[in-house]
Amino acid sequence: MKKSKKISLFIFCLFLVVSNGLALFSFAGYSILSNTTSHLGAQGSPYSWVMNIVFICLGVMAISITYHSRIRYHQILGVVFGLSLVLTGFFKHAPLVDSVSVNQQHDLIHSIFASLTGFSFTLLTAGHGLISRGMQRTVGIIMVFVAIIISIAMMTFPSIMGMLQRVMFVSAFGWLFFYMKAPKNRQI
Repeated sequence: MKKSKKISLFIFCLFLVVSNGLALFSFAGYSILSNTTSHLGAQGSPYSWVMNIVFICLGVMAISITYHSRIRYHQILGVVFGLSLVLTGFFKHAPLVDSVSVNQQHDLIHSIFASLTGFSFTLLTAGHGLISRGMQRTVGIIMVFVAIIISIAMMTFPSIMGMLQRVMFVSAFGWLFFYMKAPKNRQI
């Protein structure tokens, strides 16, 4: 197995362990079903730094993978996607615990970059679907619909928002880290 695949696998597994395991050590009342991974990394959340490091690792790996695709479209959107995810790790979500003071500016910036992460990922998968052939095209287009449907479902069903977001992350990074192959005829 290539070194980059080993690193991708490590980061993917780290996400799975932290996004689910850290919930046991987070604030009282945290629910994997209704609370998101951003809530694990929120201002004042216990061990929030761990989740934020995972966001940064996921973002850096996304940049690396898309850069090495040697497709300009993937490189540009991959940097936007990865960098926006990295920045969600630096600018934290508002605390969900009343006793913690809020840095409103960080919360706003976090929200902007979290939205940009989802939007740029959707554009990345759409572009990949359009320029690819065969199963790469099919799965790229499926990922567009997965991203859109899960985003809408998260707003529609907030009681399971946390679970839906985790499904989205597993789908997105599973596709990007292990499935997406750049079409050779589009490389620079």
